[in-house]
Amino acid sequence: MVVPILPIKLLEILEKEYLMPILLLICPLLGTVRLIDADQNMVGLVSKDEAIQMAENAELDLVILSPDADPPVVKIMDYNKYKYEQQKKKKEQQKKSTATRMDIKEVKMGYSIDVHDYSVRLRSAQKFLKDGDKVKVIVQLKGRENEFRNNAIELIKRFQNDIGELGTEESKNLRDRNVFVVLVPNKAILQKGSEQPKKREKPEITEEASASV
Repeated sequence: MVVPILPIKLLEILEKEYLMPILLLICPLLGTVRLIDADQNMVGLVSKDEAIQMAENAELDLVILSPDADPPVVKIMDYNKYKYEQQKKKKEQQKKSTATRMDIKEVKMGYSIDVHDYSVRLRSAQKFLKDGDKVKVIVQLKGRENEFRNNAIELIKRFQNDIGELGTEESKNLRDRNVFVVLVPNKAILQKGSEQPKKREKPEITEEASASV
């Protein structure tokens, strides 16, 4: 069996260049190495040739974990298996990060919004929060509308009050031209709502048969 004795990072680079890591590219400068066997046991200092022989006997690969150490640390392993496990871990981490990541949705309105449009935006915000997304509620003030800043602030407060416990305030800005507040889903409320109520058990009805003599 051909045994590669290369740093793991270099093996990965070679694979990206479409070269197989099983090429026999042995650094001639290596003399003594610190060996870890396939069972994670520290074998200790051995010659390079002895480390290669042990890897060949185990039908595994020999890679350098710490090329800058003196002497270099090498390990006997199944490199393909190692690569598969690393890719699997990476995918799991990506899944977790995707699951925990929140999108931010924007709900915009003017300070003098009518009742119908206000209700539409309120329902949209409630839906976004229930879906697990953040909501940025913006009251836009254009030109001379800045004079009605207090109305915009009161509208933001009203909106938050109507959202209730469904969303909690993460941040807000009441000073710039566009007044806004960022709401995040209240996980406790969402979890409570997702729990299905238990079905009430129907009382057993026993039918009594009466016989007349």
